[in-house]
Amino acid sequence: MAAVDLVRERSELTGWVPQGPITAGGSGRLLAAADGWLAVSLPRRDDLDLLPAWLGADPVDPADDRVPWPEVAARLQGRSATEATAAGQELGLAVAVVADETRRRAGDEQLEARGTLDPGTVHLRSVAGSPGPPRRVEELRVVDLSSLWAGPTCARLLARAGADVVKVESSTRPDGARLGNRDFYERLHSGQGEQAVPFETEAGRAELRRLVAEADVVIEGSRPRALDRLGIDPAAVVAARPGAVWLSITAYGRTGPWRDRVGFGDDSAAAGGLVAWTADRHPAFVGDALADPLTGMVAAALVARAVRDGGGVVLDVALREVARTAASGAVPTW
Repeated sequence: MAAVDLVRERSELTGWVPQGPITAGGSGRLLAAADGWLAVSLPRRDDLDLLPAWLGADPVDPADDRVPWPEVAARLQGRSATEATAAGQELGLAVAVVADETRRRAGDEQLEARGTLDPGTVHLRSVAGSPGPPRRVEELRVVDLSSLWAGPTCARLLARAGADVVKVESSTRPDGARLGNRDFYERLHSGQGEQAVPFETEAGRAELRRLVAEADVVIEGSRPRALDRLGIDPAAVVAARPGAVWLSITAYGRTGPWRDRVGFGDDSAAAGGLVAWTADRHPAFVGDALADPLTGMVAAALVARAVRDGGGVVLDVALREVARTAASGAVPTW
């Protein structure tokens, strides 16, 4: 399957395509702030309950799951883009400043803290354990704790290359992608094992720790504090198993002041500057959640290289940084 097919696949199955400032699935918008543009994704019903705290908006009827986009847009117009983003993120909302060329070239505190100001940097790699012998992908047992699209794309590509992949998810909070297009979900996870674990119980957390301890590769997409609650330290897992590889895919990376920020494929792409600009300098989406499939492909290549080199590493991949590399046309540093 060609890369372009992976990027287009969900749109071809669902018929979803972006409409200028509206995401392909309709749950996000590009909205004007006083001094820039914001990418706002509100795909969860719980997001609507946070609008009063974020914007002072009127409460949404509990029986109504429609986002009051006109009111959201009106209340953002007079606010600083940076301030509105910080306030939304503090509540757990996926809000990002759209990176125009000036912002993309200048960088920000997160890129500076991570040492990823170079637009060719698509990941951070830290040695956490002892290397093992070089291995081929078909020799690997992969535990995939990720959800939605980016991590599962990586797992899918590794499975197609011969790896033994098992998808592990919470028995009480399963992958939200199960609620989307069924054909797309099945394509992402075809040929993989599945295991549901009750993360909220001590026995479940112990089982989860056992599964990751026995894996050659672990894929996850949790913010650092979520792993802390589960009693899992990626570096310790890698240190305990020679040759292991831990792959973390998050919106903004595992390190830096934005490490606990929320992001989905559309807003993370916009945060990286992967948007089009109209003649009157309005941004527009250029694909369906592009940061997700692009990051999944990059991550699969990074894992394959890491195991070939003996592993013993934690790979930290950020959706926003992969999108930034694509938007800038930079040659990725592997």
